[in-house]
Amino acid sequence: MEGEAVHSDDGESGNEHSSLENSSGVLEERDGGFGDEKNREDEHEVGKVEKERQDEESFEPELFDRILQRLSREPVGVRVHDIIIKGNVRTKDSVIEAEFEEARRATTMQELLQALAKANARLEEMGIFEKCSVTLDAGPRELPGTANVIVDVEEAKRAYSGNVGMYTKPETRNWTFEGSLKWKNLLGNGETWDGTGCYGWDTTSEMSVGLHYPRFWGLPGALVARISVLTQDWQKYSSYKEHVTGLSVGLILPRQHELSYNLMWRFLQDPSHGASCPVRRQLGHSLLSSLKYVFKIDKRDSAVRPTEGYALASTTQVSGIGPDRHLSRFVRQELELRYAIPLGFYKSALNFGFAAGIIMPWGKGYQTQVTPISDRFFMGGHSSLVCDLRGPATLLGFRSRGVGPSAVRRANAAGSASADATQNTPGRDILGGDLAVTGFADLSFDLPLRFFRETGIHGHCFGCIGNLIGLAEGEMKSLSLQRFWSSLRCSVGAGIVIPLKLFRLEVNYCHVLQKFDNDRSKQGIQLSVSPY
Repeated sequence: MEGEAVHSDDGESGNEHSSLENSSGVLEERDGGFGDEKNREDEHEVGKVEKERQDEESFEPELFDRILQRLSREPVGVRVHDIIIKGNVRTKDSVIEAEFEEARRATTMQELLQALAKANARLEEMGIFEKCSVTLDAGPRELPGTANVIVDVEEAKRAYSGNVGMYTKPETRNWTFEGSLKWKNLLGNGETWDGTGCYGWDTTSEMSVGLHYPRFWGLPGALVARISVLTQDWQKYSSYKEHVTGLSVGLILPRQHELSYNLMWRFLQDPSHGASCPVRRQLGHSLLSSLKYVFKIDKRDSAVRPTEGYALASTTQVSGIGPDRHLSRFVRQELELRYAIPLGFYKSALNFGFAAGIIMPWGKGYQTQVTPISDRFFMGGHSSLVCDLRGPATLLGFRSRGVGPSAVRRANAAGSASADATQNTPGRDILGGDLAVTGFADLSFDLPLRFFRETGIHGHCFGCIGNLIGLAEGEMKSLSLQRFWSSLRCSVGAGIVIPLKLFRLEVNYCHVLQKFDNDRSKQGIQLSVSPY
């Protein structure tokens, strides 16, 4: 019995051992099965993610096309949640954010994209960033229909710049030495400080300091201010020398508007003591306090060689702002129009231009007052007809200040009349005019050689007219349209235009069709240099 019991116990223990072994085997099998199932699930998840990534890559162009189609078909509502600025070290965030005010007000994706493109262009125009990029990111999930604007800038490594050079005006045969130094973003407000100097042998010298401050006090435009000291020698033309100390403060508004206030103290003197009577009456000290408004729009395809488009410039100046009765009081208005028409062959184009200006005194006794000689219109010179909008000033075929009223100089202390041997009418002072009108037509065309077409060298022929008269009391009464028309100056010519990196060079042959006795004309070859 005991043996059986013992045997039975052994059997039970054996069965228990085998059951443990079996259970262990079951656990091992279960563990192994669970591991295989887990691996299969991981592989499935990896495959699923990979498939989704491939699907996204494969459908990305289609998604992009659908987005573009929707943007072109209907407005897509969106608003800016936040503007995130990166990369600025010196520049304040408020300066950059101010350029994105229009983007904050956008309510559709189309408006937002246009506003961001304009803001990015304005940041680049500041000249304080080497690189500027704007990207859109989705806004917070809890705020659907929103986007974050990410602005990434890289500031310029060198904040200052300068240049020096020597310049010449062929029509006056004078040289000037000019230099300037600029320091940008000194205070982190995107402002530009500059100092300039100019010295001309026997002509002009100037020193000035200026500031350009964008978005001043949250205003929509940029603040510009300048203090200058200027000396100009006009003895060769009008027997006087001018010293000017001035302050100018202006606001440059977007869309071609500019408003400025100018305060200038002038001193005119006659070192030769041979000035004519009209010039002598204006010698001495004077104070100018004026408001000036400029509107300018230029839609031409090129300012160097316009072949299509139009341009318009209007300048209004009201002087005499203040209670002092000794202030110079006058109103000055200029208007200029340009229009270019492509002709469709040899890159030819026909440019038309018209400019007019008038200056008149105002205030008590204005009928007997005369306008300041420094603010009158002067006509002549060799500047380009089509480049700059300079008002009624250019008339090819005539020397600088070669058209308009003049007066005989008086005899100096030695008893001889003041004269300039280089002028056709020696012994006369150019007085300028109160009413000026100019017009021109210019036909430009490609030259036949390939070298000329590749370098931009082209030919042109032109015709221009102009007139300059005074509006003093006696002249005003005798003014008539027939008299004004009959006194027009006229010239024609042709030449070659060479566009260089810094300026436009013209070699022209001019022929004067109509001039008057006291005009200073110049027929033949003329050299014209017009900076861009």
